[in-house]
Amino acid sequence: MKLDILAFGAHPDDVELGCAGTILKEISLGKTVGIVDLTRGELGTRGSAEIRDEEANAAAKILGVSVRENLEMRDGFFVNDEKHQLEIIKMIRKYQPEIVLCNAIDDRHIDHGKGSKLVSDACFLSGLRKIETTVDGEGQAAWRPKLVYHYIQWKNIEPDFVVDITGFTDKKIESILAYRSQFYDANSKEPESPITSKNFLESLNYRSRDLGRLVGVEFGEGFTVERYLAVNSLGDLM
Repeated sequence: MKLDILAFGAHPDDVELGCAGTILKEISLGKTVGIVDLTRGELGTRGSAEIRDEEANAAAKILGVSVRENLEMRDGFFVNDEKHQLEIIKMIRKYQPEIVLCNAIDDRHIDHGKGSKLVSDACFLSGLRKIETTVDGEGQAAWRPKLVYHYIQWKNIEPDFVVDITGFTDKKIESILAYRSQFYDANSKEPESPITSKNFLESLNYRSRDLGRLVGVEFGEGFTVERYLAVNSLGDLM
């Protein structure tokens, strides 16, 4: 299955928090999108890996993505080495995306920055023909995505561009709230964490509104780039 866009997240819910609005919009425009989670989020303060699996599947249905896979790397302890790069390369070659979305380049959680660099490096290596990979006994052809974009997470990183997600924010929040174990719940008896506060949940709305304000729309999601963006004409810029 060839996809237009493949979104990677270090943990289940990273993609929803960082770029669900963009995914929803692209799917509405006819693009095919998939998600690959690096870990099962087993070190999360609340819930369990099994609960996160169920929540991730529910969120995928809300988003309408074509596929969702989990590489089951060790939460908190995966590294950017050959073994882990090859696992990412297999996914890239399997789905041959034109665009890859991945974690923030720097963030509060150490897995986010690590995941960002791991995926970015694998995107380059995936295009090298002399790196051989197989899936189910069949060799894979080299494939390098045309573009790699990094979504924004906990830290307020200055974006290189903003996607207008007006009209898709309600569905984005619905996909996030599919992770019922992870976010604000006044009745929960589990320990608190930085993402379980009501303030964090509300911040998702006001960040989207603020990014939208900066580009003259109602809601936005920001991304950083690895190389300059190119446009055909000035009229392509909003």
